[in-house]
Amino acid sequence: MTNPDRKPILLEFEKPLVELDARISQIRELAEENDVDVSEQIQQLELRATQLRQEIFSSLTPAQRLLVARHPRRPSTLDYIQAITDEWIELHGDRCTGLDDLALVGGLARLAGRPVVILGHQKGRDTKDNIRRNFGMASPSGYRKAMRLMEHANRFGMPIITFIDTAGADPGAESERLGQGEAIAYNLREMFRLEVPVLCTVIGEGGSGGALGIGIGDWLMMFEHSVYMVASPEACAAILWRDAAKASQAAEALKITAPDLKGLGIIDQILPEPVGGAHSDPLQAATTLKQALIANLDRLTGMTRQQLKDWRYEKFRSIGKFTEAVS
Repeated sequence: MTNPDRKPILLEFEKPLVELDARISQIRELAEENDVDVSEQIQQLELRATQLRQEIFSSLTPAQRLLVARHPRRPSTLDYIQAITDEWIELHGDRCTGLDDLALVGGLARLAGRPVVILGHQKGRDTKDNIRRNFGMASPSGYRKAMRLMEHANRFGMPIITFIDTAGADPGAESERLGQGEAIAYNLREMFRLEVPVLCTVIGEGGSGGALGIGIGDWLMMFEHSVYMVASPEACAAILWRDAAKASQAAEALKITAPDLKGLGIIDQILPEPVGGAHSDPLQAATTLKQALIANLDRLTGMTRQQLKDWRYEKFRSIGKFTEAVS
């Protein structure tokens, strides 16, 4: 999990909070130096700081939510695995190219005593690790590794849990040469035929086909300040207006936030985050995630194999509605 002792990374819209926190610290120091009791004033300011934090994070714009979803300290797949599982054994390799993509991790675990297969995108914890993990942008070997693990889970009747957190699949020439599009398309098709429960959670940034490659499931959840999108707002703005500076406008139009997607019927459940985002209290976020996973697994494991496949088929068939005007 994120080390709470590290210097915090502040976002632009958090500046009023920083100024208020600095004021509280200054008053506390002056009171201690002059032996003056200002506990009542400090309590009022702290209450105001709490209220301000709640006001700010309850009214974030889509562009601001994107910043929270991309926060460098936001808990990653391995952070959540460490916090919610009883046991974890990471598995490696796609059994195809001989490569092991570090941008997409997976393995066997126990969740509340239940054997499961967990896989997800993994961004780095610092610059060096980000480069090593390609910023969570998986190559074809990553998606083939994911499918190999899902087939293993299907064979032995283990539920599958996926964590989505990527700006998109790796767009490099080498990934294209190795069949990036085919690897993702194969996963999309094969995940529909799985006969075990599949739970997918967007824990940060869910971008394009890179997210969909492990995103076909029976129940799709999103953390409150996560985003799920067909393309990044920057890319969308560059395509539509040839101006990446209009990314905020694109973020509004793309409907990338959890409330928007819940309203459109694309996701099934929104997971609340601690005030200040998941990075402000990773353990609380992990507890929320674990409780949701267990509750939904209990419900889905009561369904037969055919019921699961039918449920998954109908879920995706029902996405997307239109009205036809009568002339």
